Amino acid sequence: MGKNTVNKMDNEKAVLVGVSLKEDKENKVAEFLDELEFLAVTAGAITLKKFTQRLYRPNPKTYVGSGKLEEINIFNKENEISLVIFDDELSASQLRNIEKELDCRVIDRTNLILDIFAKRAQTAHAKTQVELAQYQYVLPRLKGMWTHLERQKGGIGLKGPGEKEIETDRRIIRDKITKLKKDLDKIDKQKATQRKNRGRSIRVALVGYTNVGKSTIMNVLSKSKVFAENKLFATLDTTVRKVVVQNLPFLLSDTVGFIRKLPHHLVESFKSTLDELRESDLLLHVVDISHGSFSEQIDIVQKTIHDIGAVDKPTFLIFNKIDAYTYVEKDEFDLTPVTSENHNIEDLKKIWIAKSNSPCIFISAKKKQNIDILRKMLYDEVKKIHITRYPYDDFLFSNEYIQ
Repeated sequence: MGKNTVNKMDNEKAVLVGVSLKEDKENKVAEFLDELEFLAVTAGAITLKKFTQRLYRPNPKTYVGSGKLEEINIFNKENEISLVIFDDELSASQLRNIEKELDCRVIDRTNLILDIFAKRAQTAHAKTQVELAQYQYVLPRLKGMWTHLERQKGGIGLKGPGEKEIETDRRIIRDKITKLKKDLDKIDKQKATQRKNRGRSIRVALVGYTNVGKSTIMNVLSKSKVFAENKLFATLDTTVRKVVVQNLPFLLSDTVGFIRKLPHHLVESFKSTLDELRESDLLLHVVDISHGSFSEQIDIVQKTIHDIGAVDKPTFLIFNKIDAYTYVEKDEFDLTPVTSENHNIEDLKKIWIAKSNSPCIFISAKKKQNIDILRKMLYDEVKKIHITRYPYDDFLFSNEYIQ
């Protein structure tokens, strides 16, 4: 795509840079950089150091201060670092200025996520969605970036006298964006038709932060083998499986995971994928309870669900990975505030059942703990939805319907 992409990132040595603003809690920047490191690992990079700086507001020219840039530069030269990754989205001028100071490639969080999506995309649909988001990201950042997407565009009268190469590239990218949008519109219509052709089956969608175990839950419930691994964004294309609990069938879909600062262009490009959530009858919001910030991840997912217009759906809150959860019991003389890490599972059950408007269940998909309870909850809810929608359906439990 251009100088600032990460297309050849395997085993590349990198450093990470994060900024803590005045409204941020002290420990948040470290947590954010841990997530950025996980993103870098997923893309294939090796993180050698994390740099942080507390600022009143980001430097408009270089995002961080000149002293911090010099510190990064010294470390890079001593350790032959070829890539610097910033945790926040950078403007075209910031990218250009930082690269000039550090004399190496610089990318931001958005670019990194786009690169991971590009590597994970398997189907023509996902590849088209990612490519569109990449071009929309690149377009305003062409100035100062080395990008020549193809040889001079042919055609009589298309190149005016003295036209600069960057203007040619801009035109090429705009043309590609237009074409990709048309391609996506065509695919979206096909997907919408496919969803309509699923008949009267109740539709249940797995939703949640990335890497919380949605695909593992789908494998357990549907007894299928959906790709699942301990990396971010293992699932991009929506996977739909038929599930039968007792004698009651429904369709279960596994959707792309959300993440903090998910690029706007990606959300827009994956509109048809997110339609699975909008058009579902029941959402299964999966949470990794072993993650230190699972409560904030819940807020991020709920905000995204609200933004895409699926907020009024019946929802189950599924706390996964209870087998990996550990807690630290506070000493009676410890006056620091109580956190989620100071509660055991039973305490958390009481807290979340009391505060949530949604049914809650605590499971381990990996160890298959409490899966029978989850199946029973699903059976009851899907049956209720079906009976409400089709009150005179006398073949609900017939063999013909189950096939």
